[in-house]
Amino acid sequence: MKPAHAVPASAVSRNALVLLAAVAAGAGLYWLRDILTPLALAIFLMIMIDGVKRVIEERTPLNARWAGIAALVVVILGFFASIAIIVNGAAGFFSDATGVSSGIGPRLDQILTDGSRLLGVRTAPTANDLIAGLDIRSYVTMLALQVQGIASGAFFVLVYLGFLLASQAGFRTKLVSMFPGPEARSEAVAVFQRVRSGVEGYLWVQTVTGVMICAAAWLLMRAVGLHNAEFWTFVIFIVGFIPVLGGAIAGLAPPVFALVQFPAYWPALVLLVGLQAILFVVGNMIQPRMQGDNQNIDPVVVLLSLALWGHLWGVVGMFLSTPLAVMAMAILAEFKGSRWMAVLLSGDGQPYANETRPTPPPRPTPGRVKRSRPPRS
Repeated sequence: MKPAHAVPASAVSRNALVLLAAVAAGAGLYWLRDILTPLALAIFLMIMIDGVKRVIEERTPLNARWAGIAALVVVILGFFASIAIIVNGAAGFFSDATGVSSGIGPRLDQILTDGSRLLGVRTAPTANDLIAGLDIRSYVTMLALQVQGIASGAFFVLVYLGFLLASQAGFRTKLVSMFPGPEARSEAVAVFQRVRSGVEGYLWVQTVTGVMICAAAWLLMRAVGLHNAEFWTFVIFIVGFIPVLGGAIAGLAPPVFALVQFPAYWPALVLLVGLQAILFVVGNMIQPRMQGDNQNIDPVVVLLSLALWGHLWGVVGMFLSTPLAVMAMAILAEFKGSRWMAVLLSGDGQPYANETRPTPPPRPTPGRVKRSRPPRS
């Protein structure tokens, strides 16, 4: 009988230690989510500010200091403009819904009747029957708490961002103190550059493709005549940063509200087909060409990251799930012991395959060194 191969005790203890550390880290992330989610958003805002600063510095005559101030102003104004668009758009949406509330009930009854006929149901439920089974007060309370959470979260994000920007000046000094040797320091800088370029590349691709989708979607919604087209355009842009679920919300939410607004079904059908076509073209033809090796992530990993961070940090975790996966792959790919994890996270098994790393100069062979003679006069 062939003896079984014994697993080294060191490997078993190391794997068990890694598993326990992962579980403890997950529990800590969940327990400290109220503190860590604003910090994570502030870090990504700082990365955005750094990227905008470099763009301004390269394309304008401003120096590094004024380019940093201009980038900070641009990002902060964009942050507050996003909150204002959400608040004003939601207020306009609810005011329009209140103004046409007398026509929503009959329209919903008509939709339920037509849907019941298609399904073969003789007695169709009415809108009042469906609304009677809902606890409207609890939903309104939940919505108010969400709005309050967004406001307080935005305040803490700005506070964290201010402290991060204030401590950014001493980052290089801390890096030198942490890694006194030039080789270890250069390796740490390479890891930081890889993480930053990966996150910036993801944000750039999502922003550009989101603008393309929003421009086409706005023209389509304005052509159909959907109310609050600007609000829905902004919603489509924001949810575009959520993988998988963002495309479903962007392609289904406007047609659903078009069913209630219009007395006919063709505007909702036009919006459904048009938005799905726009999302398909951009997501399958334009976005893959813009993505580089930094976004070479397996779709299963994207889905699992969405589920994991969504469970830990809620909606904020859904927004940050893909950038966090990009950061994890960038860090793991820089070390020999963890490169196999980056290979599993990558889409084709070759993370950063197109990158050409500098090769060290050849060492001189031992022996007698041949000196060159001076030229004869």
